[in-house]
Amino acid sequence: MDTAERAKEISRRLADAYPDAHIMLTYESPFQLLVAVMLSAQTTDVTVNKVTPELFAAYPTPEALAAADQADVERIIYRTGFFRNKAKNIIAAARMIVSEFGGEVPRTMEELTRLPGVARKTANIVLYNAFGILDGIAVDTHVLRLAQRLGLSAHKDAEKVERDLMALFPREEWGTITYRLIDHGRAVCDAKRPACGACVLGDICPSAFSVKGWRERV
Repeated sequence: MDTAERAKEISRRLADAYPDAHIMLTYESPFQLLVAVMLSAQTTDVTVNKVTPELFAAYPTPEALAAADQADVERIIYRTGFFRNKAKNIIAAARMIVSEFGGEVPRTMEELTRLPGVARKTANIVLYNAFGILDGIAVDTHVLRLAQRLGLSAHKDAEKVERDLMALFPREEWGTITYRLIDHGRAVCDAKRPACGACVLGDICPSAFSVKGWRERV
């Protein structure tokens, strides 16, 4: 089975295993989604969902966040880690949205990645979930790990991995494959102790039963 055939079979099996895979962040607008994704770096969606209700109650719009006191934002989001840099970036992004985009979250990769603290992963998540735009594949730590273990990419750089995945999966799957890989990474193929014995991809995974710490059961 070559890489393209393996990718097609991986997509089919993950679709069966995780038919309802979707983003786990809670949001009510494209702006709230953007902020939530920015806060999710180096922490869990669960943690982000615990702090965003207070944050969005205090600063529900780009205009409100643009005028925020950074110390107050830091107090609200400190549980997400790296809170000083995150507070600085979300305030700066809000200011740019207000000053350059009329208070609306931009809808192109080029414009989104101009915002402070926004790289391709964040932009891809916002474009797909907020606007239904498929411009790429969001490569987080789970997607990066599984792409390597499944033999879909030999790269370690997220943008190079993204290009490899975009070449292997049809465009209409770019949004959903992200969340199916994430769900599988969380449930089965975790970083330290992948449950190779319970994996629906075990017979086609080049890393199956070879990762240190692998186990039989989830």
